[in-house]
Amino acid sequence: MAYTINDGCISCGACAGECPVGAIAEGDGKYEINADECIDCGSCAATCPTESIEQA
Repeated sequence: MAYTINDGCISCGACAGECPVGAIAEGDGKYEINADECIDCGSCAATCPTESIEQA
């Protein structure tokens, strides 16, 4: 089950730098996780300063 980023995202980019497979990219107003590339490791969620990343 892939992770998702909710509207609490402040577009800081911390999550993108932690993703080991590069599944996170800047989207329109917030970062987005490509569900097909996400390996469900949770690195991004542990790094998010606003706790805006959760399992879908």
